[in-house]
Amino acid sequence: MSDQAQALRNLIKNKSTEQTRNTRIITVTSGKGGVGKSNFTLNFALALQKKGFKVLVFDADIGLANIDVLMGMSPKYNLYHLLKKEKTIWEIIQTGYNDLQFIAGGSGFNDLIRLTEEQLDYFEKQISQLNGHVDFILFDTGAGLSKETLKFILAAQETIVVTTPEPTSITDAYAIIKMVHSMDYHTPFRLVVNRVTDLREGRQTADKISMVAKQFLQLDIPTIGYVMDDSSVSKAVKKQVPFTIAFPSSDASKSIGELADNFIANQVPSETQAGAVKGFLNKMLKMLK
Repeated sequence: MSDQAQALRNLIKNKSTEQTRNTRIITVTSGKGGVGKSNFTLNFALALQKKGFKVLVFDADIGLANIDVLMGMSPKYNLYHLLKKEKTIWEIIQTGYNDLQFIAGGSGFNDLIRLTEEQLDYFEKQISQLNGHVDFILFDTGAGLSKETLKFILAAQETIVVTTPEPTSITDAYAIIKMVHSMDYHTPFRLVVNRVTDLREGRQTADKISMVAKQFLQLDIPTIGYVMDDSSVSKAVKKQVPFTIAFPSSDASKSIGELADNFIANQVPSETQAGAVKGFLNKMLKMLK
């Protein structure tokens, strides 16, 4: 009887947590391709889950959607099936490593601009159900300054910009921040420097972007952290297993864990957080019309 009572208490506790959970919408982007953005998004999500948070990854990279590839999976359904009203939001959610939930985008986002009012209404009602379902929704967007990527950045509560120490990556990361700022949107940016040889290189790279943003845009761009350049990452990609799972003791995995700690410790409360998904959709659909 005591075991049954405890199980009931746990169920009630979990239900209570589900009802009061605030979902935060985060866009992950980069100024250029090839910086490891999707790999970062996947392993960052897994690190957040390891720390007790519930996360859903939304693969919003229209041309090169590959979150599923990094996990060696072939999703049966994606966003397209939702937009065509063939499946519900719950039916297109897939489960990957460590029960990480994700939604494959496929060509679905291209179809958003061609939806009828009835289809848009269905889409909004379905996606709205995610509010309170998870703590974080991470949108892995396409790299660069595409129209689709900009819409996600402008609609999200905050954006993580992934860069590397390469000069072209630094320049392009700053360019995407400058572009959004020029549109008079007050999107909070945070920076991640990937593939650094040491912390000194990571700090120098982040300082270059933050100092220029402060001087010319009057923007403060905090840095969440740095991810070490590590051969384990490419090995994990070839195995189609997230590197934090395949090589949990690697330098890159340790970096992701520290970065997740810093991200959580420096979360900025949002007045609209309780209705984050609804707010995101309102902004997104407004830009589509």
